[in-house]
Amino acid sequence: MQTWKFLTPEKQAVAIGALCEGNSIRSVERMTGIHRDTVMRLGVRVGEACRDLMDETMRELPCKKIEVDEIWGFVGKKQRNMTAEDSPELGDVWTWVAIDPESKAVPVFRVGKRDASDANAFMADIAERTTNRLQLSSDGLGVYPGAVEAAFAGEVDYGTIVKSFHTSEPEGKYSPGEIQATKRTTVCGESFRTCTSYVERQNLTMRLHMKRLARLTLGFSKKLENFKAATALHFAYYNFVKTHSTIRCTPAMALGVSSRLWKVEDLVALS
Repeated sequence: MQTWKFLTPEKQAVAIGALCEGNSIRSVERMTGIHRDTVMRLGVRVGEACRDLMDETMRELPCKKIEVDEIWGFVGKKQRNMTAEDSPELGDVWTWVAIDPESKAVPVFRVGKRDASDANAFMADIAERTTNRLQLSSDGLGVYPGAVEAAFAGEVDYGTIVKSFHTSEPEGKYSPGEIQATKRTTVCGESFRTCTSYVERQNLTMRLHMKRLARLTLGFSKKLENFKAATALHFAYYNFVKTHSTIRCTPAMALGVSSRLWKVEDLVALS
């Protein structure tokens, strides 16, 4: 039953806004009085509409630089707890993220596995949506060079940066490590100063605004469909609704794909 249809647009916007700001399904239920199943169904519906919004608007982009990275999450259970009877949709899931460091926009993302197949699809999507020759930066993940070559056929300036960290005891594995060394490598095209700082900061933004990605969370997704919808909702909110403090407008406005400041109500109205 589509119980969310009985909610006013204002009530729906309150629930979606709370999800976008990092609240869990159950905390939204407690704050709004909307049943958690209704909140979840509403989030999936709006998230799928946000995915279509991103797909339609993020085209013919004038980006000159792109930084890419992957962020880990899981659906249902962590990979080490998987059994042969479990669905292949469960276990570890990786979100591939591309950010334009100038406009701060995230024009492309992909939810999948950390393998060559998803890397190829991710890079092909970036190549299809951009118009300029890019300065592309990534970490040292081994599937990137082949994916970049397949997508751009050499028409890109691509470099990697590998950072070595050291964490002293007894701070623990979740404490930020201290950078010991960085190694930059030009893989193809002209040399430039490879950097992944902006996309790594975007990973922190995702963890803060998506309860599913918080460290040691109990709010993890139980279905891959829900994880994908939550990710699309986050990036639509980040690109179109949330004013970036550095550029003093939304990333979508800075990138030129939107001429106005969106509201959460606008995202709800898409569905």
